[in-house]
Amino acid sequence: MVSTADPSSPAITMSENIQHITVALPGGEQKTVPPGTAARELLLPAHKQAIAARVNGKVLDLSHPLTVDCTLEPVLPTSPEGLDVLRHSSAHLMAQAVKRLFPHVQITIGPVIDSGFYYDFKHDQAFTPEDLEKIEAEMKKIVAENFLVTREEILRDDAVRMFHDMGEHYKAEIIASIPANDVISLYRQGEFVDLCRGPHVPATGRIPAFKLTSVAGAYWRGDERNEMLQRIYGTAFATEKELKQHLALLEEAKRRDHRRVGKELDLFIFDPIAPASPFFLPKGTFIYNELIAYIRTLYKRYGYQEVLTPQIFDVDLWHRSGHYENYKENIFFTEIEGRTFGVKPMNCPGHTYIYAAKKRSYRDLPLRIADFARLHRFERSGVISGLTRVRSFAQDDAHIFCTPEQIEAEVNGVLRMVTEVYRTFNFTEMRFDLSTRPPKRLGDDATWDRAEAALAAALAANGIQYRINAGDGAFYGPKIDCIVFDALRRPWQLATIQLDFQLPERFDLRYTNSEGHEVRPVMIHRAVLGSLERFFGVLIEHCGGDFPLWLAPVQARILTITESQDAYAHHICEQMQQAGVRAEVDLRNEKLGYKIREAEVHKIPYMIVVGDKEVSSATVAPRGRKGEKIPALTVPEFIARVAAESVPGGAP
Repeated sequence: MVSTADPSSPAITMSENIQHITVALPGGEQKTVPPGTAARELLLPAHKQAIAARVNGKVLDLSHPLTVDCTLEPVLPTSPEGLDVLRHSSAHLMAQAVKRLFPHVQITIGPVIDSGFYYDFKHDQAFTPEDLEKIEAEMKKIVAENFLVTREEILRDDAVRMFHDMGEHYKAEIIASIPANDVISLYRQGEFVDLCRGPHVPATGRIPAFKLTSVAGAYWRGDERNEMLQRIYGTAFATEKELKQHLALLEEAKRRDHRRVGKELDLFIFDPIAPASPFFLPKGTFIYNELIAYIRTLYKRYGYQEVLTPQIFDVDLWHRSGHYENYKENIFFTEIEGRTFGVKPMNCPGHTYIYAAKKRSYRDLPLRIADFARLHRFERSGVISGLTRVRSFAQDDAHIFCTPEQIEAEVNGVLRMVTEVYRTFNFTEMRFDLSTRPPKRLGDDATWDRAEAALAAALAANGIQYRINAGDGAFYGPKIDCIVFDALRRPWQLATIQLDFQLPERFDLRYTNSEGHEVRPVMIHRAVLGSLERFFGVLIEHCGGDFPLWLAPVQARILTITESQDAYAHHICEQMQQAGVRAEVDLRNEKLGYKIREAEVHKIPYMIVVGDKEVSSATVAPRGRKGEKIPALTVPEFIARVAAESVPGGAP
C-alpha cells in the first residue's frame, strides 16, 4: 500500500478562529460541533454498520476529524465503497498474519482489485496451499483480537528510516521515491504497521468474511527485469452468505475455464515450442472457421470487401504510422538483407496502401475493407493467459475510409452489427465505453475534439447509454469499446470502433470531393469479435463448452446397444452426413450408460440411441446433451430438426 497524506482533506488544517462547524447529516439533519470532532461521533450509534465516512463526497476513516462545514454520510460495508474498504483492510489483515507466521518475509504492495485484493511478498520459499490455510486461520485470530486500526502521519525521511530499521526494504524503496518533506500516512493495528493512504475499518473485528483464493508469481513493480515475488490473492465481503455465493461462482468459473474445457473437448493445445501461440486441433479449427464464416455472411450484408495483406513490412512503415515510436515493444523485428522488418501486429497501416493504390473520389466512399490475416504481438510472459492473451492471433478486422460527413452513418452501421453479433452468441448484457484521448497521442486537440464528438453523437443517435473512459483511447484516436458480460456476469472487452484522423494524414491519403478539391478521408478501425482467439476463449467460458448446434463440431453421436444394430447405425449416420449433419457412431462394446455419460462429457448436442426397436421401426431415439428425452423420429424428421436449429442464433 502506498500513500502520502492528502492535502485536500478537510482535516489537514484547522483555523484557531473557527469556534464551530456545521455538519449536514443524512435525512437533512444538521449539527453544530467543535472543529476536530471525529466523524464517528456524529454517525454512531445511528449508523452502527458504518465502517467509514463520506465527507463532502470523499471516503475517509470514521476517526477522521471534521474541521470545516461539510456533509457527512455513513459508508456501509454492502456499498461499493464499503466493499473497497473491507478488501483494503483485508489486505492489511493478510499481511499482518503473514508477518506473524513468516517473520522474515518482506511485504511490498497490496491493492484492491475488482474481485478482491492481493499482496506481494518477498519470500525465499514458495507459499503452499497449506500455508494459505495457516495464514487464513491467523487472520481469523487477528479479527478476534479486534485491534483498533489507527492512522498516523510521519515525514518521508523518518518513514524511510523506520521501514529500513524494520527490515522492510521494499517499503523503504517505495517511500524514497516520494518527494522529500512530504508527509506519509501509516496505519497500525496491534504490532503491525503499514504504509497506506487508507481509509480502513475502525477495528480488525469489523472484517466479517474473507477467503484466500490463490498464489502466483509477480515481478517487483510489474517489471520483468526485477526479481520475482509471490502474490497471494484473496477476497472479502460484507457477509458470509455473499462470500459463499462468490466462491461458488469461482468454482463454476474453474469448471468453465476455457483451458480446461479446450483440453477436455480436444479443441486446442499449447506447446513451449511456440510460446503463447495456440495449436488448433480439428474440432477447434472447425469452430474457428465457422466463426469466420459467420462474420463473412454479415460482410455481404453490411457492404465489406475482403482483402489479404503482407505479413512482414519494412520498418519504415512502422515509423510512418507512428507504431514504432508508440508500440515498438510489442512488435517482432527481424533483419533481412540489411533491412529491418517488423511482423505486423495490426492490419491498419497495410490497408492504407490498398486505399492509396488508385485515385479516389467521394463517389468511391465509404470504402469498407476487411482482413482475417495472422497478427503477432509480443506479450510479456507474465500476462499471457490461454486463448485470451496470446502472441499469435487473427481479428475480424476491418477499416472504413469515409468522408467526415459519413462518420455518424458508418459508426451507426458498425454499432448495429455489434449488437446483432452479440445477440447471436447470447450475450444479453452489454456496456459501451467512450475512451478519450490518452496522454501519449498523435494530433492536435482540435482534431481530438472533433473525433470524440463524432463518436458521442453516434452513440446518442442509437440511444446507447455509455460511460466516459477518460484517457484510454488509442494513440491515434478515440474509440468506442463494447464490454460484454458472460454467463457468470464477468466483463470482457471485445468489440471496438476507433476513429482515426492521424493515419490518413501520415500516409497522405486523399480523395477528390464534390467541388473537385483533394481532401483527407477519415479512417474507422473496427473489430466485432476482436481477436478470434480471445473471443473463442470467452465463448467457451460463456457457454461452458456447450456450443450452440450450428457451432458444435459433432452435432449427433449414434450409440448402439449391441452389435446387431451396427449396420443400421452406419446407414443412418451416412444419411445424416449426406444431409449435412455432423454425425458419428460409437460402436464400442461398452454399456449404453457409459456411452451416454461420455457423450455428455464431450458435450455432444444430440445422442441417438438405437436398439432393436429403432431398427425395426426405422426411427431414432434422440436424447439432448442435458438428458432431455425426445420422442422417436424418423431419420428425415431428425435431419430437418437439426437443419432448423443449425443457424446462428438458433436453438442450442
